Amino acid sequence: MADVREAREERGRFLGLGKAPARSFTYKEYCSWDEDIRCELIDGIVYMMSAPGAWHQFTALEMARQLGNWLEDKDCGAYIAPFDVRLFPPQGDDDGSDTIVVQPDVLVVCDPEKLADGKACKGAPDFVVEVTSKGTKSKDFSEKKSLYERAGVREYWIVDKNEVYCFALEDGKYKETAHDLEEALEIEVGVLPGCKVGFGRIAAQDRRK
Repeated sequence: MADVREAREERGRFLGLGKAPARSFTYKEYCSWDEDIRCELIDGIVYMMSAPGAWHQFTALEMARQLGNWLEDKDCGAYIAPFDVRLFPPQGDDDGSDTIVVQPDVLVVCDPEKLADGKACKGAPDFVVEVTSKGTKSKDFSEKKSLYERAGVREYWIVDKNEVYCFALEDGKYKETAHDLEEALEIEVGVLPGCKVGFGRIAAQDRRK
């Protein structure tokens, strides 16, 4: 695990100077690291992930529960973090040279071929949900939004403690709508016609946690 620790230290040093770290990692190297290390790779740079808070966990699980219940006996499946997503896997022979691996809080995959290796989603999920926390909010709205749009994730939601932001892919670009997070809120998932997510239990939770 020395390589991961060194990458983290190097990233901190170089970002402070406004430069990019010299060391870049691949998915193949990522797979060699201990499973208890939670991190993502964005353009080969390591982003360590700490344990989320109670509200974040409740929200992610509640959304996954509703999606999973609705998808029962359907072709698509819902998954929760930690679960690797390789947004831009190599074409042809898979040599593990891709440098982007993310772990969305909740995702829905409808193409079983993308799950064929049993280890990761190889390609863009159909639907992704990120629940914000203090350390991830800016990344959810910037780097991850850009990556999901470029990869072709058809629908992307960001659940904040006050609002829910929905991004639907139209002609390769995300169109945004926003909703106040309140107990009466119910939103239909555009890529899953008929599937509605209710936010009553989520809005009722103590959002300070």
